[in-house]
Amino acid sequence: MFKDSKLILLLALPSILSFATVTLTGTISLIMVGQLGALVIAVVGVSNIIMYNGWALFSGTGLTVNYLVAQNYGAGELKKAVERTYIALYFCIIVAVLLVIAGFYAPGAVLRLMGGNTELVNAGEAYLGIRFFAMAFSVASFVLQGFFRGIGDTRTPLVLAIVGNAAMVFFTYSLTYGHLGFPKLGLPGAGWAFFIGEALIFAGSLYVFLVRLHARFGTRSRVVISRAEARLILTESGKLGVQEFATSAAMFIFTMFVTRLGTTALASNEVALNVMSFGFMPAFAFSATATILVGQAVGRGDPLQARKYGTETAILGSIFLLILGTIEFFLADGIARIYTSDPQVQELAARLIRVSAFLQLFDGLYNFYAGGLRGIGDTTFMVKASFLINWLIFVPLAYVLTFMLDMGSMGTWIALYTFLAIYGLAMLIRFYRTDWLQVQMKKA
Repeated sequence: MFKDSKLILLLALPSILSFATVTLTGTISLIMVGQLGALVIAVVGVSNIIMYNGWALFSGTGLTVNYLVAQNYGAGELKKAVERTYIALYFCIIVAVLLVIAGFYAPGAVLRLMGGNTELVNAGEAYLGIRFFAMAFSVASFVLQGFFRGIGDTRTPLVLAIVGNAAMVFFTYSLTYGHLGFPKLGLPGAGWAFFIGEALIFAGSLYVFLVRLHARFGTRSRVVISRAEARLILTESGKLGVQEFATSAAMFIFTMFVTRLGTTALASNEVALNVMSFGFMPAFAFSATATILVGQAVGRGDPLQARKYGTETAILGSIFLLILGTIEFFLADGIARIYTSDPQVQELAARLIRVSAFLQLFDGLYNFYAGGLRGIGDTTFMVKASFLINWLIFVPLAYVLTFMLDMGSMGTWIALYTFLAIYGLAMLIRFYRTDWLQVQMKKA
């Protein structure tokens, strides 16, 4: 157990730091551009929602590469791992073209579709367009980092995240306000900071893949692409992307419900979600670790060890979240005061922080066991469960509790609690009801 725990932590901790770097950069960037006024904060908030949903839809390609490469690496099929990564990168070229077109022609229409008034659209059109351009790099980077994680390298994504996000902070400061001899671009400058940071991460990822890993994996060798493999990548990417999008879209509806409750409720909700995001980082990190270890064990032809890895990763991740949740529960009032000086927002935010403190455990269960199920390629179940639980339980329940039963903010969070509890238990039950002796590598 100790040996496995050490292996799990060695893979998970760099991922936690990597995700923490991204979260911290977003917070610092928002603080810096926030000095431009409330309208700019609103533009950034709406743009982040759009990017989150777009990212969810296209993230399936990187998730697919991650679990398939893990299986191939475990089986010693290094050439197959490289072939599948190239297929995903070719798909990313198509996605990048679509994102560039969207960046040129769609920002205004998208902002209006989100309910933005003329002032918000005029202020945010250029910024959102640049964010679309930046996403073209981030989608491809996620595929390459899926390869790195699949072979058990979680340190390279961490180093690249630190470099890229440091660049984002530097250029947000310099380009937004014209410091250090750079032009003063205002909000579009913050958009270009995202673009530069994502471009650096992509360039670094490509360098590692093509140069540093070539001797070991033959990453610059000619790769013959088979139609069967291409079909597999597209199918799996579609399923995992739709699974993520079903959740992100449901969370968007959740936020719309809270928005209708008024400013105090919305502000309190944002504070609670921001605090809860500290639990998302270890949840995602241990989920990625489960995918790596389970996938590699399946590739080695040792499904029972794969099951053991999944269980131990879930246990360690749950301990991590339990400690974090306990701290948040007892320090909720003090944490709320850090975010706001408004007494009403402080009171409601503290209540929601206490509610969300142990909600993270259920979110963790979902992520840990979903990571394990990805490792064996059980993607069909995952996409079905995501649709059913998000849209037949979560969204309707949130509406009923919030508006029909007039429970306000607490109603939305009870719905969120119920949703994550059911989602987490569904993944857990599926994981342990799987006939592991019949688990095999995913074939084209």
